[in-house]
Amino acid sequence: MPKFSGMPTHHADAFREGGLDAYGNPPERQISDGSAPCRCCLKMIPEGAPMLILAYRPFDAIHAYAETGPVFICADHCAPDGTALPKVIVSPDYLLKAHSADERVIYGTGQITPRDAVESYAATLLARDDVAFVDLRSARNNCWQVRITRD
Repeated sequence: MPKFSGMPTHHADAFREGGLDAYGNPPERQISDGSAPCRCCLKMIPEGAPMLILAYRPFDAIHAYAETGPVFICADHCAPDGTALPKVIVSPDYLLKAHSADERVIYGTGQITPRDAVESYAATLLARDDVAFVDLRSARNNCWQVRITRD
């Protein structure tokens, strides 16, 4: 069964403590309208709660395949409470792409996948020896959602 992980808590805490985002900017502080999914705890940020918006690059190094995009996180400390497909993954479909251990996209693995087939397709990709992880992104806006690894 694939394991779903959001932004590591220590990354989120660094942003909360004033760390700069992937573009060298401080995170924007806003108040949630209740529709923003936190990419750390993988829950909806409650309406009226403070949140941060920032450019996030979920890769260790900067290279041609290290995609960056906007994410929301709770402004206060939070942590994930599970590794199953998060409840905030509610769109009808998503873009899944497999990556190698050196964080390069593995060509031919990118696929728009219906929500109910995400776990199955991720498991198929993770069964390959050349796949280190799979990133799940918005099929419409390419925003990073979660990282999928072997359990």
